Amino acid sequence: MTSNNKWGVVAEFDSATSIYHACEKVTAEGYTRTDAHTPFPVHGLDKVLKQPESGLGWLVVCCGFTGIILAQLMMWWMNAYDYPIWVSGKQPYAWPSTIPITFEMMILLSGLGAVFGMFALNRLPRLHHPIFAHSTIHRVTDDRFFLSIEATDPKFDSQATMQFLQGIGGANVEVIED
Repeated sequence: MTSNNKWGVVAEFDSATSIYHACEKVTAEGYTRTDAHTPFPVHGLDKVLKQPESGLGWLVVCCGFTGIILAQLMMWWMNAYDYPIWVSGKQPYAWPSTIPITFEMMILLSGLGAVFGMFALNRLPRLHHPIFAHSTIHRVTDDRFFLSIEATDPKFDSQATMQFLQGIGGANVEVIED
């Protein structure tokens, strides 16, 4: 196996407690390019792995504000400038009457921003990931917990990393090729 095609090392753990403690040890050892793969959310695991907060919330807020601005501009252009119509003596552009459309445009752009932002931040669609080469990764959706350390980690050394993961209780520790 050549060193230039390694994706990383993956180890299997049998409980949420064991993966949590393994993540604490991996972080304490100085590994930074790590991830945990679990069948259900394990509270506090992202903080233990020192993973940054997702920027998705800010993206959704920006899309919502964009929806508000675009809806108001669209209705101002249509009603007050392009084709003004006086109905019941009201001004052509009365902003209280634009609230429902503004709300709907905000919701539409926020929803689209959430969906496509999630795809972009998660680098999806990706039909195949190197971690699928692990012999027991299929159990991650059932009853097993996996910890991966990527080869791009500055501290990564395939043999030393494998021994470290075995030393902290990892089973089925395998080097994964990209």
